[in-house]
Amino acid sequence: MLVLSRKRDESIIIGDNIRVTIVDIRGEKVRLGIDAPTEVPVYRREVHEAIQRENLRAAQLKPNEPKQHHSENYLLILPQEDYQSNKIYTNPLRNY
Repeated sequence: MLVLSRKRDESIIIGDNIRVTIVDIRGEKVRLGIDAPTEVPVYRREVHEAIQRENLRAAQLKPNEPKQHHSENYLLILPQEDYQSNKIYTNPLRNY
């Protein structure tokens, strides 16, 4: 693992087209800004692991077996402005 030190507003470049910038540092938390092409998926590790678990579970379903839907299994992707507004979404099936 490559370990780098960066200060606020400093960046690292991954490949030719991904830039990771330190946006803010507050105590033990660091806010990162990631500029990547839209075809490159970017997830927090826990979200990526949840997606992998769901994909594995879905691959193990029999062809005629109905998929169970539970609200906690939905991943709601919000536009950047919604992240900044701190809106709380309680129903993933509702159109906001």
